[in-house]
Amino acid sequence: MNDFQLLIDLHRPAKRQGPGGDAETRRALELAGLDHSRRLKIADIGCGTGASTILLARELDADITAVDFLPEFLDELQSRAHAQGVADRITTLNRSMDDLPFAAAEFDLIWSEGAIYNMGFTAGVAAWKRFLQPGGTLVVSEITWFTAERPPEIQSHWEQEYPEIDVASAKIGILERHGYRPEAYFVLPAHCWLEHYYRPMEQRFAEFLQRHGRSDQARAVVAAEKHEIALYEKYRDFYGYGVYVAKKM
Repeated sequence: MNDFQLLIDLHRPAKRQGPGGDAETRRALELAGLDHSRRLKIADIGCGTGASTILLARELDADITAVDFLPEFLDELQSRAHAQGVADRITTLNRSMDDLPFAAAEFDLIWSEGAIYNMGFTAGVAAWKRFLQPGGTLVVSEITWFTAERPPEIQSHWEQEYPEIDVASAKIGILERHGYRPEAYFVLPAHCWLEHYYRPMEQRFAEFLQRHGRSDQARAVVAAEKHEIALYEKYRDFYGYGVYVAKKM
């Protein structure tokens, strides 16, 4: 089993494959200002195992297309959606987010929590715009600097991991230049990282290592995750996820 398959195995049981929370999803949904007088069409891009997808299905009268390039995550999403009685509102699509088959102006809302970095913020907001109706809404969360200057250790780490990391004003400028009107921005609080993502992951480490015979590869995966957690605990005042809500002009 290679490192990528090990990561899938570690994260598949999780409710979330990145920082977030139900309350914060609801807050973003409220800020989106959707038209609730009719049935909506929504794409949740990079949906993982469906934490946001299922909440949207519960909260809205909508047909939702849940997109992820990992079939294992989509299988998990379908199982959870059936268990929660919302499977009839969700269609899964096993596809890369940079190769989507959607029609122009197909959706009222495009949602993407903690995933747009896979193709890059600028590329994502530019490519997905054509799938939104005029006046349609984009909601994305994106790794964001909170301050103009950072300690060198965390600056170097994130510039290597994701060179597009930037302050919120720069991200908002990108949205404006690509034909969106920014509507709202807020920061995911620390509990979205610690209580909803990192602590549950830590609780899975022992079973994960046992399942893979404590191989060198499995131990390396755990060590990398522990390093990321330690960096966040040390430097969380300087970075995190920003949630951006914007309308297509």
